[in-house]
Amino acid sequence: MSGARLMAKVTYRQPDGSERTCVNFEGMTVMHLAIGSLVDGIDALCGGMRQCGTCHVYIAPEWWDRVGPAGEDEAAMIEALEGVEVRETSRLSCQIQLSEELDGLVVEVPADQPGI
Repeated sequence: MSGARLMAKVTYRQPDGSERTCVNFEGMTVMHLAIGSLVDGIDALCGGMRQCGTCHVYIAPEWWDRVGPAGEDEAAMIEALEGVEVRETSRLSCQIQLSEELDGLVVEVPADQPGI
């Protein structure tokens, strides 16, 4: 398999409980995969620049240890979100790089995104 890039799979769980699993090459962000797959609820208005928070997701609890907490700048952006529910498992999907370790990741899409 030399030179081959591994596929990474992410399941996006909507507020109504419906799920959609998308697959693409590792190395993308969770946000880029969502946008490219037209997943509802991840708007990413700033294009992944960690400026708007409209790619906010909740990491499924069973995945939290592998994904880990937000870095300092991302945490500050999450803390500044207004009009949305922020949880301990909140992350900006533009800051989560897909990797073999995250193959099968489940994220929950919030009911509302800031400013939308």
